[in-house]
Amino acid sequence: IILHINKDSEEFLEESKLQEILDKYAKFLPVSIKFGNKTESVEDGEDEEGKKKFKDVEVDNIINTTNPIWTKAPADLSDEDYLSFYRELYPFSEEPLFWIHLNVDYPFNLTGVLYFPKLKNDFEMQRNKIKLYSRQVFITDEVKDIVPEFLMLLHGVIDSPDIPLNVSRSFLQADSNVKKINNYITKKVADKLSELFNKDRKSFEDKWKDIGLFVKYGMISEEKFYDKAKDFALVGNTKNELFTLNEYKEKVSPLQTDKNGTVIYLYSNDASKQDAFIQSANKKDYDVLVLDSPIDNHFINQLEQKLEKTSIKRVDSSVADKLIEKDEVNEHVLSEDQVKEVTTIFEKAITKPGMQVEVVALNPDELPVTIT
Repeated sequence: IILHINKDSEEFLEESKLQEILDKYAKFLPVSIKFGNKTESVEDGEDEEGKKKFKDVEVDNIINTTNPIWTKAPADLSDEDYLSFYRELYPFSEEPLFWIHLNVDYPFNLTGVLYFPKLKNDFEMQRNKIKLYSRQVFITDEVKDIVPEFLMLLHGVIDSPDIPLNVSRSFLQADSNVKKINNYITKKVADKLSELFNKDRKSFEDKWKDIGLFVKYGMISEEKFYDKAKDFALVGNTKNELFTLNEYKEKVSPLQTDKNGTVIYLYSNDASKQDAFIQSANKKDYDVLVLDSPIDNHFINQLEQKLEKTSIKRVDSSVADKLIEKDEVNEHVLSEDQVKEVTTIFEKAITKPGMQVEVVALNPDELPVTIT
């Protein structure tokens, strides 16, 4: 085949440009591709002192790997094989936490390897790291219509001849194979996380700082993932302890159930600024969660919808006695005139519009004045 290049496309005659294209689209083609020659040093006998001699020879420059790891059986691969492949794909990234090898041939064909990276708070920087191949030919790294939204935070490769190409987004989303692939990958990811949790809880907890954001995002955005993740998702408190959702409910229910039978979770989104409120809650033996990630507001809403008779309140939204109201009533020691007098003093001192002053009877352990 001879390609004829137009005058305005002569950049495609440059060796560096051709190398770039081949690296992108044919790096893992199943047939070897020769791109010129290269010089290699090979042994050439020994010298008079018995030391090995070498000489330079010209050999074919094969620029692709014909058997990438996703085409091999997991049993034939070592951890170093997976890590080496990751470095080849993402040479400037930190090493992944762990990975999943995908391999299914019915009712659709799909192979691949997905890696769990160390996530940072900037979601957008993490996206478009999954590369889609069809029979080892690169197609695209825009896979948002093929895998669930939250899985786009993963890195790696998926290869499937059953994903329709060059079709509209609406057609792609409605395609039965794409839906099956979507569900399969979601299940494999959830199963892997569940396996890690059950196999080595301590190791899983150590990784939670790096994978917690991903798990929460998946629970918020994908119902099927939530159903599996609710058993291994963790929440942490201000004492750096981690609990599953069931464990945490059992922990706080005895003390943090209000007079209506609702279990109240208290949380902080800025522990340093809310320290006084946290200390006040701790004096009553109330536990305080730390929920300060970029998506925790959505995660809180999700939990309130899913957890029966549970309410989640920010620890500084009121005083502890008001956050978890009990049947017991604190004795009011001020007369009606004294309440009015105290109210007037604070109304004069506070000039911020919209601020309201409320005088209530509190437990002696509470702070005397609280601004919420």
